[in-house]
Amino acid sequence: SEQLNRFAGFGIGLASLFTENVLAHPCIVLRRQCQVNYHARNYHVTPFTIVNIMYCINKTQGPRALWKGMGSTFIVQGITLGTEGIISEYTPLPRELSHKWNLKQIGGHLLLKALTHVIAMPFYSASLIETVQSEIIRDNPGILDCVKEGIGRVLGLGVPHSKRLLPLMVLTFPTALHGVLHYVISSIVQKLVLFVLKRDNSHNLPTESSSSVQSMLDAYFPELIASFAASLCADVMLYPLETVLHRLHIQGTRTIIDNTDLGYEVLPINTQYEGMKDCINTIKREEGMQGFYKGFGAVIVQYTLHMAVLQLTKIIYSTLLQNVS
Repeated sequence: SEQLNRFAGFGIGLASLFTENVLAHPCIVLRRQCQVNYHARNYHVTPFTIVNIMYCINKTQGPRALWKGMGSTFIVQGITLGTEGIISEYTPLPRELSHKWNLKQIGGHLLLKALTHVIAMPFYSASLIETVQSEIIRDNPGILDCVKEGIGRVLGLGVPHSKRLLPLMVLTFPTALHGVLHYVISSIVQKLVLFVLKRDNSHNLPTESSSSVQSMLDAYFPELIASFAASLCADVMLYPLETVLHRLHIQGTRTIIDNTDLGYEVLPINTQYEGMKDCINTIKREEGMQGFYKGFGAVIVQYTLHMAVLQLTKIIYSTLLQNVS
């Protein structure tokens, strides 16, 4: 039983990780392409148009076009985790908050998160370009290209960029702001959802026969549901800021994206934003408030997929555990 529990926990975690990073990747690719496509007439705010455009891109360019840049997103996650570990090791900034936290601790913890995002920023930029760059005009990128590009961006080497490329200093504030807010919102939502679920579970005390199955599910699923709700809330609330952030990152990098109105053809990105404030005002003026939500349908598809996999995993494990016990 102990081994089964461990195996179940591992399997459930793996299924969730796979959905978040692999299955959902086409949604992330399309969401980012729509966000940076200021030409787009179709905003793809609903899931129906986004599924249609995914189908068109897949038909004209093959499935690789929907999974591009996946390796680099993993690398950025690795760099972020590594950086956070190293900074917290060599500075007094706490990686975890103790139960007896105070304002100074929270400040230090959030500063750690902000610094981590700033250090990972050039690599995030390179990874973003890999996910939105059209497959049609791209050579096969190597797995570590995003690291090379990121270092090149810091040192001002590598691909010649245009004069409109924003200096990393201009990107620092919006990147840190988005990273820290995303962390704060998801942490609060996760704690709230866990609190509610655990409270509900304590009311429904299981009978003897169902207890092992139920306790297994009670151990792992509240955590998964809470982290699902946390990511969803943070992504939805910060979507307009993410749109602005991605436009600033991509500007001047000579990136060519797919035409998200048609699903074939390509478009250059030629924006001329001065910075965050100018970008917000320009989107509001030229694309309306809905311009901040371009590609939002992809978020709906992504989390619907995720929820379906969570439910499926739950059904499979309930059945397995009942049969075994």
